[in-house]
Amino acid sequence: MKRLLIFFVAILTGLSLHGCGTTAKEIQMRAQSEKTDIFTEVKNGGTIPKGFADLVIKANIKTHIEGYYILESKESAHGKQKYPFLVNIDGQAARWEVEGIKDIKPAYEADGKTNRDPEAREGFKYVLEKKIRLNAGSHRVFFGLPEDKYSTEVEISMKDGEMSILEFKPIYKTKKIPTRIPTFLKGIDKYVVLVNDKQIF
Repeated sequence: MKRLLIFFVAILTGLSLHGCGTTAKEIQMRAQSEKTDIFTEVKNGGTIPKGFADLVIKANIKTHIEGYYILESKESAHGKQKYPFLVNIDGQAARWEVEGIKDIKPAYEADGKTNRDPEAREGFKYVLEKKIRLNAGSHRVFFGLPEDKYSTEVEISMKDGEMSILEFKPIYKTKKIPTRIPTFLKGIDKYVVLVNDKQIF
């Protein structure tokens, strides 16, 4: 009976990770570029031209390994070689496929207590870091995870000739029973957004 209960809990968790699809349509729309002259990716350093600014975009996510949830689609990118991140700035979209690496952190501390690190246990880590160049001034940045039906949007202001860092830090859903510890195995809850280490959202 206990084994059967665990089976159904795994099914329900897998369904909740799939998402309700409330932002799927918006993410699909934002994946299409309405403009192509908003930003360019910067491969090398060098002096920033007058009237422009550089922006480093950082984001990461840890997912469960492939096959962890039995009802999850085989097409899911969770635990696969690559995971997609979507960014749309003022109508220009970029979808970046990021290579994953196996990430294993112990489930328990040396003293036997549960490791409260949200990324404890085995999974795949995907880390995005891209530098782009765009006009100085205000811009609206849409950030989305097509695989997890998640998105958020912020406004940033870029200063002429300067470089800024826009970072999206993941907050994972909470394991309610019995410890209420956030864990990547429950999927993404939201992202905290920082500009130059200062939280803006």
